[in-house]
Amino acid sequence: MDDATADATALRGLTPRLIGPEIIAVFAVSLGASALLSLIRLIGALTAPKDLGDQHAVLVGSLAPGRPWLDLSLHLAGIAVNVAPVGLAAYLLARSGESMRTIGADWREPGRDTLRGAVLAAVIGGTGLLFYLFAFRSGFNLNVVPDSLPDFWWRIPVLVAEAAQNGVLEEVLVAGYLLHRLGQRGWSPWRALGASAVLRGSYHLYQGFGGFVGNIAMGVVFGRLYQRWGRTMPLIIAHTLIDVVAFVGYGVLRGRVSWLP
Repeated sequence: MDDATADATALRGLTPRLIGPEIIAVFAVSLGASALLSLIRLIGALTAPKDLGDQHAVLVGSLAPGRPWLDLSLHLAGIAVNVAPVGLAAYLLARSGESMRTIGADWREPGRDTLRGAVLAAVIGGTGLLFYLFAFRSGFNLNVVPDSLPDFWWRIPVLVAEAAQNGVLEEVLVAGYLLHRLGQRGWSPWRALGASAVLRGSYHLYQGFGGFVGNIAMGVVFGRLYQRWGRTMPLIIAHTLIDVVAFVGYGVLRGRVSWLP
């Protein structure tokens, strides 16, 4: 960070010394906490009597079986709670004289962002599926079940909302906010990218080692593209599309193709 940027940042109440505690606070109530819980879940899976491949990691399941309206309410409330840290990050950016526009979480370039996001989703989504199948059949991963919701009218809308939540939460915090703040802290681009990628992998540990490694790789690609483009919106679109296809596609293909666990 150059002297002019440092001075401007300090005038808005944010100094390099305060950036570290701010980052810790944001992730302690969001994906950092998820990483800790994910590690504990992985330890539980590794110490269970069954092999990893014989265990399941359900991504979106029923929260109140047999009570559809309660189930729906819990999902909607959970989405709102999970995405709330994005509001915290937006507030902290505003406190330092910045905004969500600073990290490219806006609609200034809808056409370019959508095209980039769609291409990225196709490349990462296809590669990720192949890697997951390899990791699962090699015994390094749990059987990931993207969707086990009951067949009610709100099933597809909830799956799409869950996918959008993942895209917004992860890309705003782990790609945009974290890389931006670490750059202001004086970290080199590659050091910041490594930290972002490892964090992304860590909160996917509940899926097994394949989920950890695969998401680190995704984090390197997404983080590097953020550093080049300065925009999180293409990453949000890509992540959302990947999860929509995974969540909805699983229900369509389950029991109809032999290669899907």
